[in-house]
Amino acid sequence: MEFWVSLAATYVLASAIMTVAWAIRLRTGQSGWIDACWSGGVGLSCILMALAPFHAPSPRQWLCAALAGVWSLRLAVHIVRRTARAGKDDPRYADLVAAWGGAWRRRLFLFLHIQAACAVGLAIAVGAAAHAPRAALGWQDALGVAILAFAVLGEAVADSQLRAFARASGHRGAIADTGLWGWSRHPNYFFEWLGWFGYAAIAITPGYGWGWLALIGPLMMYWLLVHASGIPPLEAHMLRSRGNAFRAYQDRVSAFFPLPPRAPRS
Repeated sequence: MEFWVSLAATYVLASAIMTVAWAIRLRTGQSGWIDACWSGGVGLSCILMALAPFHAPSPRQWLCAALAGVWSLRLAVHIVRRTARAGKDDPRYADLVAAWGGAWRRRLFLFLHIQAACAVGLAIAVGAAAHAPRAALGWQDALGVAILAFAVLGEAVADSQLRAFARASGHRGAIADTGLWGWSRHPNYFFEWLGWFGYAAIAITPGYGWGWLALIGPLMMYWLLVHASGIPPLEAHMLRSRGNAFRAYQDRVSAFFPLPPRAPRS
C-alpha cells in the first residue's frame, strides 16, 4: 500500500510541475523552461520515491536521493542558463508548435504530461535502488556512485566543450566536431543515459526482484533520447538549418555511442 501511495504522490507532483511548465511556456514563449522544469521535476520525484515512506530512511535511501538531487540540479541549472541566453525558442518545441497548428496549446499540455509519466518511471528506478535490502552500504553502492559521477562529469565536459567551440568559432552556424563531439553527435545525451545504470548497479541484488525495475531508467532514457524527444527532432532541425554540412557530420560521427570518427565518403 505504501508503494502505491508513494507512486500516486509522485505522479501528482510530476504532473503539477509539468502543468506549471506549460503555463510558463504560454506566458514567456520560451520552451527551454519546460526542460528546466522537467529536470527539476524528475529530481524531486526521484527524491520522493527514494525517501518514501519517510520512516527513518536508511543510508542507501539518503544516498540515492542525494545522487538524484545532484544530477537534477546540475542539469536544471545548465538548462536555465542556456534558456536565459537564448534569443529564440527551442527549435524542437518550435517545430512541434508549428506542426500542431491551432491545437498546439492542448497538444503541448498532453505532451508535457507524457513527460510527467516518464518522470515517474525514472523515479521508480531510483526508488528500486534506494530500497535495496542490503544491510549496509557496500561495493555495489560505490560502483553506482562511480558510474553516476563519471556520467555527470562526462556530460559537464561535453557541455563545456560545446560552449568553448561556440565562443572560438565565432559563427553561430558552425558544427561542433571537436573533443567528445568528434566521437558522438550527442555526447551529452550519451552520458545522461549512462548515469542511469548507476541505480541499476545499486539495485540489482539476489532475491530482490524489485531491483530489476531500476533498468527502467536506462531503457526509458534511451528511448526518450534516441527515438523520441532527443535526437530525432534536434537532428531534423540541424538538417534544415545546416544542410549538407550536417549531413557530412552525420556520415563521419556516431549518433549516440562515442566511437572513432569514420573517414569521409569519397
